Amino acid sequence: MKGAIEIKTTTASIIDDLIKRYPALEICRGSLLTTVEAICNGFRGGGKLITCGNGGSAADAMHIVGELMKSFRLPRKIDEFNPDFVKRAQELFPVDVEYFKANLQSALPAVSLVGETSLLTAFANDVTPNLIFAQQIFGLGRRGDVLLAISTSGNSDNVLFAVEVAKIMGLTVVAMTGRRGGRLRHLSDVAICVPADSSHTIQEFHLPIYHMLCLAAENEFFGSD
Repeated sequence: MKGAIEIKTTTASIIDDLIKRYPALEICRGSLLTTVEAICNGFRGGGKLITCGNGGSAADAMHIVGELMKSFRLPRKIDEFNPDFVKRAQELFPVDVEYFKANLQSALPAVSLVGETSLLTAFANDVTPNLIFAQQIFGLGRRGDVLLAISTSGNSDNVLFAVEVAKIMGLTVVAMTGRRGGRLRHLSDVAICVPADSSHTIQEFHLPIYHMLCLAAENEFFGSD
């Protein structure tokens, strides 16, 4: 992807480990690497990761955020990675600073678009349901952010409209979908099209892939070279 910074060797090895465990994903190696680079570049530039999907993919979208916003496998001590915050906490709330240091963890900023029940239901009822994700991208998205769009068919209207709005606003769009990829494959900057055709088998590949993406991003910012 244009402007990508080369990732750490240890980060790239996480992709290798995934493919060793799931050899069928060898066909996706190039898109997996490009997706890791895109997500890491977004974080490196001060952006956030935004996720969306429907049904099981909605659960996946939320799961991804849970792995990024706190420690996944590596320690993320704020006194090591956020020293300015610790210094400011010491100045303002010295009684609590040690508690913060012991329990807060550095985060990779991520948000899913599937959990805002009041907004989703209001917009679907009052306006139109197929723009529920697009509206949130319009309100929250900023150039430099990355949208991770998940659709097993690649043809989910609400995901596709979110992608279109993201592209208009200058976000990078990465996708996880199935073998055919649908329209999503062609709208995205990079699409991971797993070698499966039915929703449940596609999702069986998606889970280890997004675990890999989270592990790779964590290693890139909190791991060793």
